Amino acid sequence: MTRHLSIKAIPILSDNYAWFVHDGATGAAGMIDPAEEAPLVAAIDAVGGRLDMIFLTHHHADHIAAAAALRQRYGARIVGAAADARRLPALDVAVKDGDVVTLGQAQAQVIATPGHTSGEVSYYFPAGPALFCGDTLFSMGCGRLFEGTPADMFTSLQRIATLPDDTLICCGHEYTQSNARFALHVDPDNAAVQARAQQVADLRRRGLATVPVQLGVERATNPFLRAADVPTLARLRKEKDNF
Repeated sequence: MTRHLSIKAIPILSDNYAWFVHDGATGAAGMIDPAEEAPLVAAIDAVGGRLDMIFLTHHHADHIAAAAALRQRYGARIVGAAADARRLPALDVAVKDGDVVTLGQAQAQVIATPGHTSGEVSYYFPAGPALFCGDTLFSMGCGRLFEGTPADMFTSLQRIATLPDDTLICCGHEYTQSNARFALHVDPDNAAVQARAQQVADLRRRGLATVPVQLGVERATNPFLRAADVPTLARLRKEKDNF
């Protein structure tokens, strides 16, 4: 079985990313968190007009708004959390923690990652390796706790932390520069944070994306992923909300 999965970030809305993935063995294509139809149609049509599956991480409009239109246009199947089905477009594949979804020859492992919302899931493709984690883990940050608890988020991040260091973190927003400022605030003497903050500033100055980023980099630079316990994460999240 091939391990080749091509991954492309597509900027949409003001600061979101949808993610376009191709299985190298079969040409099967998937889109994660589509929320703006026109740029996504342009990206799909530019490489042959094939879309087989749409993966949704959570129910917020800036992650799902174009899903139904893309399904109608390309015949793609929509994958999302069974527990959140009432808040998602009609699902063709309703998944839960531990399920496996196949895109061509590439398999996606479903990981429940509540915190930002109560029903959020992430998709881990060992063929990347890549994790599509919506608004759970950002580069140098994590999602706001709109529905979940600090304990939920801590558990979700700890589960992500068990993945290999070379896993590409493919998150839903370009928030890294503001997250870097907070990381420097809470960990000013961390050389890895300093280096990553400079790299991020250089990328943004050139108009380039700061993600995907390897999980190993996040282990060294992300204060939320590095939090030792739930109270620490809760304190950091509250501080970041007001930073």
